Amino acid sequence: MLDREHDAVQSAAEDVGWVEAETRSKSRIVVGEATSDRNPPDDAEDSAELFRTTSHNPSASKDGSAPLALPAYPSPNIMSFVGAATRRVSRGIDPDEIVLGLCRASVPTFSDEILVYLRDPLPGGDERPVAPFVLRLRRTERMKASEMPGEEHALVPDSDPPLAFELSEVRSGGALAEVLRGVRPVFGDSAAAREALGELLGTDHPLPGGLRAILAPLRGRRRVIGAAVFLRRPERAGFEPNDLLVVAQLATQTAIGIDKASLYDQGADLVDELQRTMLPDSLPQPTGVRLASRYLPAGKTVRVGGDWYDAIPLPGSRVALVVGDVMGHSMTSAGTMGQLRTTLQTLAGLDLPPQEVLHHLDEQAQRLGENRMATCMYAVYDPVSHRITVANAGHPPPILLHLGGRAEVLRVPPGAPIGVGGVDFEAVELDAPAGATLLLYTDGLVESRLRDVWTGIEELCERLEATAQLIGPDHSPPLEALCDDVLDILGPGDRDDDIALLAARFDGIAPSDVAHWFLTPEDTAPMRARRLAREALARWDLEELTDSVELLISEVVTNAVRYAERPVTLRLLRTDVLRCEVGDDSPQLPRQRRARDTDEGGRGLLVVNRLARRWGATRLSGGKVVWFELGLPSKPTRLITEAGEHLATSANPDDQGD
Repeated sequence: MLDREHDAVQSAAEDVGWVEAETRSKSRIVVGEATSDRNPPDDAEDSAELFRTTSHNPSASKDGSAPLALPAYPSPNIMSFVGAATRRVSRGIDPDEIVLGLCRASVPTFSDEILVYLRDPLPGGDERPVAPFVLRLRRTERMKASEMPGEEHALVPDSDPPLAFELSEVRSGGALAEVLRGVRPVFGDSAAAREALGELLGTDHPLPGGLRAILAPLRGRRRVIGAAVFLRRPERAGFEPNDLLVVAQLATQTAIGIDKASLYDQGADLVDELQRTMLPDSLPQPTGVRLASRYLPAGKTVRVGGDWYDAIPLPGSRVALVVGDVMGHSMTSAGTMGQLRTTLQTLAGLDLPPQEVLHHLDEQAQRLGENRMATCMYAVYDPVSHRITVANAGHPPPILLHLGGRAEVLRVPPGAPIGVGGVDFEAVELDAPAGATLLLYTDGLVESRLRDVWTGIEELCERLEATAQLIGPDHSPPLEALCDDVLDILGPGDRDDDIALLAARFDGIAPSDVAHWFLTPEDTAPMRARRLAREALARWDLEELTDSVELLISEVVTNAVRYAERPVTLRLLRTDVLRCEVGDDSPQLPRQRRARDTDEGGRGLLVVNRLARRWGATRLSGGKVVWFELGLPSKPTRLITEAGEHLATSANPDDQGD
């Protein structure tokens, strides 16, 4: 398409007489005079009517003393060139492409050199103009005389153009500001124009004499957004009054295109920011599993989507892993995604089975309105049992990368998408061996116009296995690097949809680091809980925590026994922290309150809050769990303490105890 448009520009330039036809195939332009058909008709009245000048936008004459009457009727050949060049410029969809189109349409057919400056940064929306502002050189192209023997009169692209200012400040009241305020392009032969060009380009950039320089303001719908400078070599015929019409048209199309592209980019950035704010700022760090994620918006032709991911800590050191995709690409899709994600977090907090979570999420999608459909994968990982329970709602299947390097597509019932209504969801329980990596993703990663879903899944498995082989069979690839490597399967035409990726590395919790008991809800339960905890801490060589753990367990178990009707559960887990969980069948969650001086109770949770690193309470479908965490003593501290006790005992052998 661009080649055809470039050929059209070249052909139109040949008709005008700017380019000789025999040199077109060599991509060179021969210096020559413009043809006579570019002479304007002598109709001063029509010229004045169509090209009025005002005090703010005069068209300068050669001596700069009076407005120059411009021709009213450009020749058909010029109009053909302007049409072809305009189509070339309008084809761009972002500022850089539009500027490139202007340069390629102008050089070498219309001018020998072009420099395009744009405001830095580009203004957007209803932003009010400020002064002074800065113009940045976005692109320059230039032709030079060929150095090949026998081709001295041919022009070829110059790879080392003269230096020009990279940044130019437009000061209020300056010559450059006055020209830009005038809107219309001007010849560079007047004193004001040459001063303006000096401010813009700098003194090191040569300027040809005569009518061989045009300075054109680039004005969008509300403000000046840049400037373009068109230059011709001294050996080439100078610009004519008609050329101001050409430059004005090209500058207008360029400025409007850049203005629209800037506004579109600003709106798209706002949509991206809105969508990203509805995704997790950071992932939690649950016990027994490591997490990593990626999110990529769709290409510029689509941009906004409804993909999301989430990781939700659950009672019992479990974690819910979620990836979903709202169908469609619009603000409505992004809004629906935010609503469904919030609903799912609430349902997960109730500790419902995965299939029940999807069932209630389906009902909520129907309440949101018609055609609010989404796919979703919901998995719950238990690091103690090394099992994972998965339910699917029309989503691509998860992939499990085993420690040995084998990638397995998990067999999960496909289910119907969220929002269909009237369907049941199934859940399956699978092994989650330590060292394995679970990959949840949206269809944008594996499906595009160039490949179907299953072809993409096969390529994803091959990439995972190839990455694992580089690490070796006894080690798992680094999680962050694995996510980056997975995204490398995307090709140039594979960004039709946004992409959400969630990777989970299963470390699990060893059985030797878990202690679990059932306590009868009676008055002796707190005493038994303290004894059991003391024995477990002794096995784990954590006697330093005994006093704190006994006090906290006593408070929490006492509250549980007071309201429980069935046995109370007590579990200790040793990981990077010591975690204690007490569960009972009462749904009422404890709340910390300030006890009065005359109250006999109400201070238990205050003690827990003061001594524990973290604590919380979670409602379950059959009751609740209250938990707290304590930091493990550092090994250097313990060694110093043991050494001190040993030295003290050696120094006083008679004080070893009874």
